Amino acid sequence: MQAALVLETGRIFLGESFGANGEAWGEVVFNTGMTGYQEVLTDPSYAGQMVCMTYPLIGNYGINDSDYQSKKIQVQGFIVKEAARNPNHWQSEGNLAQALEQEGIVGIKGIDTRALTRLIREHGVLRGVITTELDHLEELPARLRDWKVPSEVVAQVSTQEVYTLSPSWEKDALVNNSSGSEPFHVVVLDFGIKASILRAMQKKGFALTVVPYSTPAEEIESYQSDGVFLSNGPGDPKVVTTGIKTIAKLVGQLPIFGICLGHQLLTLALGGDTYKLKYGHRGGNQPVQDLKTEKVTITSQNHGYAVAEASLPGTSLEVTHRNLNDQTVEGMKHKSLPVFSVQYHPEAGPGPNDSLYLFDQFAELMAERRAQHAS
Repeated sequence: MQAALVLETGRIFLGESFGANGEAWGEVVFNTGMTGYQEVLTDPSYAGQMVCMTYPLIGNYGINDSDYQSKKIQVQGFIVKEAARNPNHWQSEGNLAQALEQEGIVGIKGIDTRALTRLIREHGVLRGVITTELDHLEELPARLRDWKVPSEVVAQVSTQEVYTLSPSWEKDALVNNSSGSEPFHVVVLDFGIKASILRAMQKKGFALTVVPYSTPAEEIESYQSDGVFLSNGPGDPKVVTTGIKTIAKLVGQLPIFGICLGHQLLTLALGGDTYKLKYGHRGGNQPVQDLKTEKVTITSQNHGYAVAEASLPGTSLEVTHRNLNDQTVEGMKHKSLPVFSVQYHPEAGPGPNDSLYLFDQFAELMAERRAQHAS
């Protein structure tokens, strides 16, 4: 069956439908990863977006249960050059087209994804629609220009109930304190967290209590945890006002580690500002430099907003990491409190594992707090 991708600029790409039939609206973005399409599809940070994969062959190693980052596919639509029909991998349990169809996700294949990526780089993120109904395509650009991208996406992807996860105590688990008696207890404020991030913290020996994004600071403090983790998530950080207020109250009470959306929300909570990037950072190959050590790590990222560095001098935050492609802020720390954050995903999922040391730094802050309370 034929399908079309229509952009607000009026550009129309004709291709083939794969996945579900119908129509899907969303922001069109691109991801530069060569692998990890299943993690991309199921990452809650992509909620509300239609993702174009720049690598030309997608689906060649299939789909499996273990690589899901959430309970379902989160993207609005999926755009590829070529979708493999017959995947081959020892872990494969199905193919990409079947997974999209089963979950009602519209996809399009066979279009010029390089041309689409160039358009996004030129114009910025574009509103678009993928449709298998081709009768009135000429009407769609005007409708797209009037269409408003949904803003309250965090509420859709955050957990609705509190749940706990035990440490996995695998070989890379940390020694939690000098006596080794109790694992660090971390409250995870869930703005749309990936499963691989939770697993990474479990492997470090953390006991986790995962709470909805709207949980009040008073309730979080009642858990008597060693620290608070601010997760990744989708959309504009400025609309997550509940989370911003909660974080502002928690700063100074507990060690805090924020990533991705949590990094941006921390900035807003402490008086800084954020802005929308032209086309965002999405992929597993973003170079980031630690300004103290000058060491460069390759990071996995998925975000469309960034911290406005010019807004930081009036806050208690200082820049610790920088993106070497565009010089944007990739990491910060509080000047006097045990609070820090990064814009990328330390556990990769998928991508390089260069940044797992950040969980060690978080553990060190929690150990210092325990020692202070013990004395």
